Amino acid sequence: MEVKLDKQYPLDVDAERAWTLLNDLKAVAGCMPGAQITEQLGEGSYKGAIKIKVGPAVAQFAGQVDVLETVPAERKMVMRGKGADKGGSSASMDLTAVIVADPANPAHCVLNGSASVIVNGKFAQFGGRMMVQVSDMILAQFVENFRQTALSLPAPASAAPAASATADRPTAEAAPAASHAAPKVASELNGLAIFWALLKNWVSSLFGKRT
Repeated sequence: MEVKLDKQYPLDVDAERAWTLLNDLKAVAGCMPGAQITEQLGEGSYKGAIKIKVGPAVAQFAGQVDVLETVPAERKMVMRGKGADKGGSSASMDLTAVIVADPANPAHCVLNGSASVIVNGKFAQFGGRMMVQVSDMILAQFVENFRQTALSLPAPASAAPAASATADRPTAEAAPAASHAAPKVASELNGLAIFWALLKNWVSSLFGKRT
């Protein structure tokens, strides 16, 4: 089963820091609950794993992520990921991520993501609509962690006050930018929470009202 996603996420962080984070695949994986990079196989090629928790049970998927293309001038990255679990289920994803600066506000940007996801095995039985709902929940967690992590990076030099405007105030110019603590990310995806959210949506649609 194939699912296509096309998402835009406004971020209250400048494009430079968002792009810096996007280029650090280990840090990006750290923004996804349950995901981690376990080994670097070569330039732009990594082994990784992701855990999904449903109640007391924990499922683990192992796979590989490859960076196919990086275009710094466009702040664009193209990646391919694939993985499988011990039960025979598998998934693959082609992802294009682009950081778009906000011309009206340099302190903001937009994370654009287009993906084609193919799932096989027991996860394919949930159907395309449910897979999109699950993906939306997981991506919402990821984007919030991405935003917080990007904000925790040092502010770009271009964000510093102009020297001419602060020449007579050296102490203010030397003051460090406010720092943000890096987010704490869950060690695995909470599949039980996702299940209940899906059940809630299903009941809501069944009775023709929002809960």
